Amino acid sequence: MTITLTWHWPWAALAGVLVALAIILLTAVFAGRRRAGDETVFSLDDDLNTEHASQLFRQWRALGRVAVASLTVTLLLAVTLVARPSQVDAGSERASSRDIVLCLDVSGSTLPYDREVIDTYRELVGHFQGERIGLSIFNSTSRTVFPLTDDYALVTKQLDEASKALKGVESQDDIDKMSDEEYQKIADWLDGTQNRKDATSLIGDGVVSCAAMLPGFAYGEADQENTQRARAASIVLATDNVVSGKPTYSLDEALDLTRQASITVDGLYSGPRSSETDQTTTDMKSAIESHGGVFLTQSNGSSINGLVRDIESRRDTENDSKTKAAMVDAPGLWSLALAIVLVIWIACAWRLRR
Repeated sequence: MTITLTWHWPWAALAGVLVALAIILLTAVFAGRRRAGDETVFSLDDDLNTEHASQLFRQWRALGRVAVASLTVTLLLAVTLVARPSQVDAGSERASSRDIVLCLDVSGSTLPYDREVIDTYRELVGHFQGERIGLSIFNSTSRTVFPLTDDYALVTKQLDEASKALKGVESQDDIDKMSDEEYQKIADWLDGTQNRKDATSLIGDGVVSCAAMLPGFAYGEADQENTQRARAASIVLATDNVVSGKPTYSLDEALDLTRQASITVDGLYSGPRSSETDQTTTDMKSAIESHGGVFLTQSNGSSINGLVRDIESRRDTENDSKTKAAMVDAPGLWSLALAIVLVIWIACAWRLRR
């Protein structure tokens, strides 16, 4: 990252120089008048004939020169600080540019793939800087695991707990072999996601619930306030798009709402590779891409881990291209130099008084 030094108030530095020159000129004029009006002439030749006196005089003259030089440098540094040295730093804007909601389908067909999505984000969080992240899971109904936050210690803890709860859930045989304690952990984690009878994996309703976690989203409408976002907002939807039951919102209707609210939804197919060519999968791909999102299946990458990282790299590139440079004050080294030179001048002045 290139950092360019500039001056925020250059005109203030010019004004400071003019004032300093005026003070120096007036001081010189008044000093000259006092010397011209002084009729008494003193001679130090006799007093300085001794070696000790000569040494003291040379020391006094050297200290005087150092004091004048340090005072001059102090004045120049003070004028420089008045001009507000600044630097153009794009990183300060990039640090807080995006909100991410992980939106996971936790129906029986997708549950084996959710753990890998969670584990990948657990690794990615360590590289986040200012991004806010939230997690919502859904089946027939939705549950917020943790709200949008940049408290990465909390995020890591919650993702760790989710990963442990889903450990070993890769097939029905794995579930059947679980102990009562292990099964209870999964049941507790999924609590609140199956509150409607005869309905599972209601994708559209899940997307809307995830969008509601983002600031400015309004059910059924979008206004000027929520369409002009200061931060990019995106949802990572992990599902196989197999719906059972009658949802309140279809996937297309949910995506219409998120697009109106300037929320990007990226789709991650979480299901067996053998079903990637099914109609439900192609319908999901069409819906996601037609609304400006990225849709990936395991055929696009080596694993779910690779798909998640692909989505994040694309969004990071997009955010970087929209980054605006920020002007930030950079007085650090100048202030340090001023303090050092000022201490030198004080030391010299104190020694001269002695």
